Amino acid sequence: MAKKGRYVLDTNVVVSALLIKKSVARRALDKARKTGGILLSLEVIEELFDVLGRPAFNRYVDERDRVQFLTLLIRDGILVDINRRVAVCRDPKDDKYLDLAINGKVDIVISGDAELLTLHPFRDIRILDPRQFLEAEP
Repeated sequence: MAKKGRYVLDTNVVVSALLIKKSVARRALDKARKTGGILLSLEVIEELFDVLGRPAFNRYVDERDRVQFLTLLIRDGILVDINRRVAVCRDPKDDKYLDLAINGKVDIVISGDAELLTLHPFRDIRILDPRQFLEAEP
């Protein structure tokens, strides 16, 4: 049986996946679900709720659908406790994805953030944009 992948998706990828159903980000999210597990931390979940709770998203997706999407993501995700932290990103808010990757022993971080992508590979963890992830072997 093939190994199940362990993945971290940054907030921008998740938001794009929700907002644009046929986007590369959505296909990446679907592949991550199909080939493994999506890891989450409390810090990442809080950011997702904060970002998707903004009224600006009301004209794209109603609040009920956003909450339902996040509820399913959390239900199907793997919650990871963060015991070890890093401080390597120029934007300290991005460190939470690396914290999650390290503590969750992930295979790939999926991000569209240039700051994270420049760190590829980080401690033997691949950091790929959604298109690269779709083209990569799981």
